[in-house]
Order: sequence, then structure tokens, then C-alpha cells
Amino acid sequence: MRPWLFSRSVDLAVFGGTAVVALTAVAVGLRLGIENGEMPPWAWIAAVLFVDVAHVHATLFRTYFDRGELQRRPLLYTFVPAACFVIAFALYQSGTLIFWRCAAYLAVFHFVRQQYGWVALYRSRGGERDRLGWLIDSAAIYAATLYPLLWWHTHLPRTFWWFVPNDFAANVPPLMMMVATPLYWLTLIAYAARSIARGVPNPGKDVVVVTTALCWYVGIIALNSDYAFTVTNVLLHGVPYFALIYFYGRAHASPQSLARRLLQRGPLALLGIVWVLAFIEEAAWDHAAWHEHPQFFGGRLTLDSVAMWLVPLLAVPQLTHYVLDGFIWKRRSAQPLFAPHPVPLPASEEREFGGRALAPRSGERVARSAG
Repeated sequence: MRPWLFSRSVDLAVFGGTAVVALTAVAVGLRLGIENGEMPPWAWIAAVLFVDVAHVHATLFRTYFDRGELQRRPLLYTFVPAACFVIAFALYQSGTLIFWRCAAYLAVFHFVRQQYGWVALYRSRGGERDRLGWLIDSAAIYAATLYPLLWWHTHLPRTFWWFVPNDFAANVPPLMMMVATPLYWLTLIAYAARSIARGVPNPGKDVVVVTTALCWYVGIIALNSDYAFTVTNVLLHGVPYFALIYFYGRAHASPQSLARRLLQRGPLALLGIVWVLAFIEEAAWDHAAWHEHPQFFGGRLTLDSVAMWLVPLLAVPQLTHYVLDGFIWKRRSAQPLFAPHPVPLPASEEREFGGRALAPRSGERVARSAG
């Protein structure tokens, strides 16, 4: 039996299929001449609103919509949102660039860790416990994510950014690429060689590593485009997280909880609720800070006068989402979904999704949700 997380068809769809859709969308964008400009409205709705912002609120089904989970750790679910607001407010008062730079690097950490988390879960599901294999797999997924980020830092300015202009530090020595480039390719070659040489295949893990390397390279290095960066990163990040929430909730949410009742109705119940919440959140962001999409949210109302309070407050859902992800997907709570008979792991793989921060947005947006 091959070590799929959900099932063969679901895994290939949410990991491989999502990457194919993202890369196809990039190709279509190039064909339409969307290269250096801002995200077109149709792409913003599809990728940012329906996936990026919406997946933040999907965590509600794993936490606040699950009565049993709330009763199990009430202090955690009470303290985290309050602490997130206090920290966000303090950073924002210290300076907007300080706030966004901290958010950007937290986002980088989160995004890298989520991809590593999928690899660790596939290793667990496949019973892979060898130290050398863990070293090669970890090096490959970190190379696939960190190398494009290093390249980005050494080629500033770009036509896109993580949250706002100048949120990345621009003083990284370009000479670092002389060392990083050969290591990057050697690491990926080592992963491919080991994958081919192994007698027992782990195709899901291979799909995650290959699609991560391809999408991050195309979205950050190959193309200098906010559209390409957003599509390749947002879809690859958000869609698998929807699947994680949906299948975990259906299997493990407390009986009679709101999460269980909604998820038993099918994926449209999940998507419908998070899309509505995403629209409300984005409307508030647009009136408070960005004023970029009056065609969707109206342009008459402005909340700039209370932005010093409202911006940190609007950041709370996303900050809370990623702080909680460091707790709710620990091995002992996530294991039953992926392997009915848990496989012991090295200490280095004990927490696949732990310690996450802010998720990335395209260059035109603020921080708001990993996985």
C-alpha cells in the first residue's frame, strides 16, 4: 500500500493538481500579457480572496467551531487572540515598516515550515525512519524554498514584494549565491537519486518536493511578476490546507459540534462559510488601508482615521491562525488522520506544522492566515 495522506486521488489532486493549475494560470497570464502589472481583478478574487484569505478562516473548523476542542484547551484559545493583538499593536505603533518586516519574515518561516510539514507527514505515513533519508528529504524541501528566497534577497528590488515595498532587507551579499547555487542543485539531485534508488516508493512525498521546487522557482526566480508569485505560492499553500481541515474535521471533530455538523454536509459548507468570512475581512481591509478594490467593496467608506487600531485588529485572525497551528497539528493530535497505526519518528520530525507564522500575500496586500 502506498503511503497516501488522504487517498491516492485526493493527494494527487490537492498537491499535484494544484501545482498544475497554478502553472497553467501563470502560462495563461503570460499569454494575456500579465507580467509586471498588478493582479487583475479576476485573479485576485480567485487566488487571494477565495484561497489565500479564506483558508485563514478554515482553522475555525479545527478550533473554535469544535466544542470539544475548546473545552480541552480553553486558555490557549482565549489567550492567543489577545496576545496577537497586543503584539501586533505594539509593532504597528513602533513603525509601519517594522510591523511589515516582522510580518514578512514570520510569513517566510511559516511558508517554508508548511512544506516541510507535508514531507514529514509523508515520511511518517510511509514508515521512513532512517536518519540519512530524513537529512536528504529535509535538505531538499528546505533548498526548494530557501534558495528562491535567498535569490530574491540578492536581486532586490523586484516588481513584487511579500507584503509591502521594502519589507525584505536589501543588504544580503550577492556572493552568497556562489555557494548556494551549487548546493541547491546538488541537494535536489541527491533527493532524486535516493528516490529512484529506494525500493519502496513514496510518490506523495515526491510530488510535494517536485511541485514545491518548481512553483517556487517559477514564481520567484524565473518570472519577475506579482501575478506569477501570488498564483504559484497562494494556491500551493491554501488548497492542501483546505483538504487537511476538511478530512480531519470529518473524522475527528467532536460529535454534535458545529464543525462536525457543517463538514458532514460536504466541502461546499466549508467553502461557503470561509468565503463569506473572507469577503467581510477583505472589505474591512480595503476600507481601512488599501482602497484597491472599490468595484467589490465600495469606495465611499474610509476608516483611515482608526487605522492604528484597526490594522492590528484585522491582523488578529491570521496571526491567531498561525500561532494555533503550532499547537493543533502536533504529532499526537494529527497522527490518527494519516496513519491508524502510528509510526515512531525521530525527535527532529516530532512537530510537522509547529511554530508557524504569517502566510504570504501578494505584493499588494497586508498580512491576514501555514498548514
